Amino acid sequence: MSVPVARGRWPVLGHTPALLRRRSGFTASLRESGEIVKVYLGPMRAYFVTSPALTHRVLVTNGSSFRKGAMFDKFQPYLGNGLLLSNGAFHLRQRRLIQPAFHRERIARYAETMVRAARELTGTWRRGEVRDLTADMQGLAVTIVGEALFSTELGKRAIAEVRRSIFVVIKQGMIRALSPSFVEKLPVPGNRRFDEAIGRMRAIVLEVIASWRADGTDHGDLLSMLLLAQDEETGERMTDRQTYDEVLTLLTAGIETTALALAWIFHEIARHPEVERRLRAEIDEVLDGRPLTVDDIGKLTYTHQVVNEVLRMYPVWILMRRATEEVELGDVRLPEGAEVIISPHALHYDPESYVDPERFDPDRWAPGGADEVPKGAFIPFGGGTRQCMGNVFAQTEIVITVATVLADWRLVPVPGRPVRVKFTSAAYPSEMPMTVTER
Repeated sequence: MSVPVARGRWPVLGHTPALLRRRSGFTASLRESGEIVKVYLGPMRAYFVTSPALTHRVLVTNGSSFRKGAMFDKFQPYLGNGLLLSNGAFHLRQRRLIQPAFHRERIARYAETMVRAARELTGTWRRGEVRDLTADMQGLAVTIVGEALFSTELGKRAIAEVRRSIFVVIKQGMIRALSPSFVEKLPVPGNRRFDEAIGRMRAIVLEVIASWRADGTDHGDLLSMLLLAQDEETGERMTDRQTYDEVLTLLTAGIETTALALAWIFHEIARHPEVERRLRAEIDEVLDGRPLTVDDIGKLTYTHQVVNEVLRMYPVWILMRRATEEVELGDVRLPEGAEVIISPHALHYDPESYVDPERFDPDRWAPGGADEVPKGAFIPFGGGTRQCMGNVFAQTEIVITVATVLADWRLVPVPGRPVRVKFTSAAYPSEMPMTVTER
């Protein structure tokens, strides 16, 4: 079957200008051309999958026939071979080694850090002051993931460097990933900032790992678990380089999505008084004036619905896979090596899957309602064996932060300061000033 080519292709650069200029508008428009559409990243041909059913085939049903795609290859020299970028048997080995770090009992320990960090942040707020909420939520996410990873004094320096550098790496990295290879070699400010940021982070993380090796103490943090983890079959442990790659993966994957979801959730709560009223009623009933504990999380049903709706409306923009063998998708037979692009954002706004997708409606996720969502139509953390391992960690962090903040505070948008979506790797707010007031 002939596959249509997306409109807006440039000579040499292909569809990269349209992707970078129109972002979500371009990717959302592709569903009008069919379930599979050809796009070109520079000279490279890729197949853009627009339907939930074929997305599920790529990520889950035929997941073993795909590996990470070209977009991720661009990150390999900088982010290494951690879970985000590794493939095949090595990926499965690393996943087995890291899985215990996200077991239920470990999440319960991290929850204590999450509650404390959220309370420390709100403890700096003063009634009536205007806060840059995006910066607050980014700082909170860095603190939580950083403290889960590093518990030593040297680890505090690492956390400070992550706070300084991680968002430069994420934003500039996505531009590199979508651009022809020659772009990353140009002496432009964005490339310089990226190279300097990744260099600073590499130096401090390797210093922390070397310090742990010299000490040899299990500090009960994620870094200790990574360094102590042993392969059940071979008894081997991770090298310093492998450990560094996984630390950087946890930092890049564990901070951006959560920080943005937290910023957007308070934005949407403030715009929808009835949602805010129902959230506060649930939080007041469950907590009854006391601090939140991990046992309360499962009781916050409506809070989880609100979180899911924010994850639907503000997900990662695009991700890529590469076929490791010939694969049949619908009426199209993809050759081995074919690059496939999926847009969680476009899927989450597909009117075939969601009634009035532009509307913020947490009741989509009420008990029973979520069963109506087609497979492949809701993928905030990916799917299949490549699904983000920290998804429960992230969702727990969001629920805890929302419950902790709303128990004592109201956040009010600043009049005359409209918030718009800006896409890099995910949906960033143009700005998000909010006035904090006590309840």
